Amino acid sequence: MSEPRALEKSASREAGQSVNAGKCPFDHGQVKPAASAGCPFSAAATSFDPFDEPYQLDPANALRWFRDQEPVFYSDKLGYWIVSRYEDVKAIFRDNRVYSPANALEKITPFAQEAQDVLKSHGYAMDRTLVNEDEPAHMDRRRALMGSFSVEALAHHEPMVRRLAGEYIDRFIDSGKADLVDQMLWELPLTVALHFLGVPEEDMDTLRRYSIAHTVNTWGRPSPEEQVAVAEAVGQFWRYAGQVLEKMRKEDSGEGWMGYALQRQKDIPEIVTDSYLHSMMMAGIVAAHETTAHASANALKLLLTDRTAWDQLCADSALIPNAVEECLRFSGSIVAWRRLATDTTRIGDVEIPKGAKLMMVMASANHDERHFENADELDIYRDNTTDHLSFGYGSHQCLGKNLARMEMRIFIEEFTKRLPHMRLVENQVFEVIPNISFHGPEHLWVEWDPELNPERAMPELLGSYLPSKIGPPARSDIYRHVVVTQVKQEADRVLSITLADPSANKLPGWTPGAHIDVIAGDYVRKYSLCGSSHNRHEFKVAVLKDDCGRGGSAFIHQTIIQGMALKIRGPRNHFRLDETADDYLLIAGGIGITPIISMADRLKQLGKRYRIHYAGRSLRSMAFIERLKRDHLENVQLYSMEQGSRLQVGSLLETAAAGAHLYACGPERLLTHMQEQVLCRPDLILRIEHFSAALTALDATTEKGFTVDLQDSGLTIHVPPEQTLLQALQTFNVDVPSDCGEGLCGSCEVRVAQGEVDHRDKVLTTAERQVNDRMMACCSRAKSGRLVLKL
Repeated sequence: MSEPRALEKSASREAGQSVNAGKCPFDHGQVKPAASAGCPFSAAATSFDPFDEPYQLDPANALRWFRDQEPVFYSDKLGYWIVSRYEDVKAIFRDNRVYSPANALEKITPFAQEAQDVLKSHGYAMDRTLVNEDEPAHMDRRRALMGSFSVEALAHHEPMVRRLAGEYIDRFIDSGKADLVDQMLWELPLTVALHFLGVPEEDMDTLRRYSIAHTVNTWGRPSPEEQVAVAEAVGQFWRYAGQVLEKMRKEDSGEGWMGYALQRQKDIPEIVTDSYLHSMMMAGIVAAHETTAHASANALKLLLTDRTAWDQLCADSALIPNAVEECLRFSGSIVAWRRLATDTTRIGDVEIPKGAKLMMVMASANHDERHFENADELDIYRDNTTDHLSFGYGSHQCLGKNLARMEMRIFIEEFTKRLPHMRLVENQVFEVIPNISFHGPEHLWVEWDPELNPERAMPELLGSYLPSKIGPPARSDIYRHVVVTQVKQEADRVLSITLADPSANKLPGWTPGAHIDVIAGDYVRKYSLCGSSHNRHEFKVAVLKDDCGRGGSAFIHQTIIQGMALKIRGPRNHFRLDETADDYLLIAGGIGITPIISMADRLKQLGKRYRIHYAGRSLRSMAFIERLKRDHLENVQLYSMEQGSRLQVGSLLETAAAGAHLYACGPERLLTHMQEQVLCRPDLILRIEHFSAALTALDATTEKGFTVDLQDSGLTIHVPPEQTLLQALQTFNVDVPSDCGEGLCGSCEVRVAQGEVDHRDKVLTTAERQVNDRMMACCSRAKSGRLVLKL
């Protein structure tokens, strides 16, 4: 093992013993004796220490209680506010003006004077980089230097990554046992990083050795004695990086990112300065190395632990891109990042003072059930897994994310192709280096029988590979194979369809209100899950045949039979049940009973007070009546127009308990009526689920184009009449999550700073539209010619 890496391990293990604790922002001495609690935070919050074993081993699980009960709290031991929920973390990343990145690379342990003197003797002058620089300087430099990260530029590196991956595996493939970290995953990403930077090959070994010291300098906890050795290595790294940069400047080849940056410096020397390039040389090596190394080790550990997922990848390499995203979500290499509040602000219900230090735990956000259905399960078919925050979000999102994706895909592809029979060595202990932000095993031992290596019988495997696509996988390419196990008539024009995995594997868990996309022929339709959420081997949906629809339901009724193979996406949940209320009204019209029935099942299980109001044209047309009578007899009221019984929404709301939660799904006229009536009862909380948005394709002859200015990115984009805002943003590689594409789910919401919006979605209420501070990018447009977005 190299001396710097050994030093890193030794220094970092001191972390738990030398935390530079902050002080609670609340003056306990000023709290009056009558107060029931001095510090407003719980005992769990005040005792939280990220250097304790639970966080170090599994940060997402360590923050599970906090995500539910105390999502924003102050860690007295760390001196930071901890943020654990998805929406809160994403909001902080999005707003880089209120939440400055200035402290992102701040030393966890300030150096003693002797170590500082060593750094000074080497002329060490690390400056701001893309990671911790404020606006407007950050975006000016980012735009100037992002050319090397374009799709075309990154594709140029793919043959090099494939060649190196093959060469590393060649070294141990016949041995039958290897430590993948020591023998491949630690060195290879660094070698790729140096090639990407354009560093001459004769300098690679030296820079590879020094790069470890930079990580210890920033994130480690070296003791006072070790600080001097770390400072000496960092100082030498700084000096040598400068020498390499000067060599590249003289050669003027333009190779690699640093070569490109040197060329750009000639055009804009005031933006791309000498000190900035020197700092980026050091920071770029570390950023591209350690994060990818840990992420790759985490991914392989996860997949080899879940043999079902591993075997599926070995059988179908097309699943690898999405599997990489799911591994990044489930166990990314960067678990937390830091920000500094530039003003007094609020995160959720918590007021944050100006100058507060924040630690956003992305590992926790990526396991937030409010955003990811069955978040604690590894699901390589998950179709919103690219929503993960492991690369950050917003204008400071990782510039090298697509290079990391490429490397991880190639590594996994090579292993699934050449060593599909590889398995984890049993009873090994996975150790991590204690720190607050990076996570990955120090060793990853695997074994296999070399006699079973596929390439011995099929040498042509070595020349085959998966066609590569730079960037995240498209959601349209992600689907799960299922088989129809039952088709049943539930009511007039209503069929229930039961689905199962063809190999009898478990299906993903889901929560009340969830739906799946069913892909049947050329149709893709969303249907709520209405079976038992406890049955992990079946999904059940119900389909109403709509002769006036777009043809999907009619096609399903005419063609779906038992034994047929189908494809699905999901489950996802945009109609989630809030389980914290005391009273519930569940209102369904026609086929809208499908999400409501699973909610009733859950509320009954929880012992909550609830009432189901179910209306339809006739009892013959209303599905699941017998099941409702069996399971919810005392809590269900049926309304049949044919029998002269009508649902009186106004009367229903008048008698609703104060603070009750209302969930409604059904025809548009019912939902619109409920939205109008509930205005008279502001204490009630109404959530609705639409069947469809009734959107039509954009007509270029009647639509008007418009311009959007992206406030954070500094980009100006024209949206032509025939294109949606979402499509235009994606064309410019602006990452905006999306799902339904119909204005139903709210996943493509973007913040509006200026301009009037032509709202066409079914997500925002009338009051929310009037505020005019957000819009759905998939369908809404500008009323005037220009919008300013917070992107």
